Amino acid sequence: MTAALQPGDRLAGKDFAAHNAAVSELWRGYWDGSPSRTPVILGIGTRFFLKERGANPDGMTFREYSENPETMFRAQLGFQRWFRHNVDQGTELGAPAAWAVYPDFQNYSEASWFGCPVEYRSGEVPDATPAYAERPEALMERGIPGPFDGVMGRAIEYHERFCELAASETYLGLPVQAPTYGCGMGSDGPFTVGCSLFGPDVLCTLLAAEPERFHALMSFMTEAIATRMEAWRTRFGVPVPQDSFGMADDSIALISTRMYREHVLPYHRRLYDRFGTGKMRSIHLCGDATRHFVTLRDELGIQSFDTGFPVDFAGLRAQLGTGVRIQGGPHVALLRHGTPADVEAEVRRIMLSGVRDGGLFVLREGNNMAPETPIENLEAMVRVGRAMGSLKTDNGGSA
Repeated sequence: MTAALQPGDRLAGKDFAAHNAAVSELWRGYWDGSPSRTPVILGIGTRFFLKERGANPDGMTFREYSENPETMFRAQLGFQRWFRHNVDQGTELGAPAAWAVYPDFQNYSEASWFGCPVEYRSGEVPDATPAYAERPEALMERGIPGPFDGVMGRAIEYHERFCELAASETYLGLPVQAPTYGCGMGSDGPFTVGCSLFGPDVLCTLLAAEPERFHALMSFMTEAIATRMEAWRTRFGVPVPQDSFGMADDSIALISTRMYREHVLPYHRRLYDRFGTGKMRSIHLCGDATRHFVTLRDELGIQSFDTGFPVDFAGLRAQLGTGVRIQGGPHVALLRHGTPADVEAEVRRIMLSGVRDGGLFVLREGNNMAPETPIENLEAMVRVGRAMGSLKTDNGGSA
């Protein structure tokens, strides 16, 4: 039994030591290219925790969580304790050797850094409001923000405070590990950032009708993002370039592959070539973006895709081949509103689609668990994913 267990925890009877040893071996095999079965994980973030009564019994709001480093620090410890003792999945569970914490400024941080106001909307995650919809070139007139200005400076302050708290406090008798990285080292992608700064309607209209203006803005944003990322990586001792570099750009789901190749790919290439070696490049793309995946593989050398929804898993595996890593699974709306039987059926369909061929598939939700998703549905997904993932496909790939 772990000292961090509390009455009512759903995993109270689990052998955490055996689970963690098996998970470690599973992931070792996955990264070596020969997993014993399909890993099953769940993307559960802050918005899920804040709406989950068991994890947030006091009803903490996003504003309360976001605007005080001590509150954020202690909330993350409580969330982590709950998660590791109530949600079964293919990661380490139970009490850790040390709790992990990090400054959490969500997906609004880049837009805020560029000057967009942040709003706390009732019942929702905080979001940035476009500040340059009326006159996009005003962004360039401001110049590139300092890499530690605005919200990025606040993130540094939170990081330093987290380090102080971690050095002086324990949680449930266990140490807290000081954060080792910062939120300014990555990017949600220049096209997605542009949609936040100008609004997607303005940015897409510029792309289609005034490409010279579009490219001036994209070039400015990409260079600003790269300048910030390099400064943050230097501060935290992360090599430039590095193996396993990845980023996102969800909003490319709004445009055709022809438009992507002509208007956005050059900026992705600049970032991948500046920050990534040729080893294990990855990308996260929510939404209906799989039409771009072959281009991303061929033009940028992307070898690992974290998918959203909808996804034709059989078609995607056939297009990308067995040497490319794919993560994905049931739509978050099905997990949120369906029954355990609905979830089981969808997991079976995906696992039998052929996406497991070669073994380089990770089953997860598609993508980022919605608040108030029933735990019973998550348990159904994990249970069936594990059972089917233990099988072998005809070509020898792990299920």
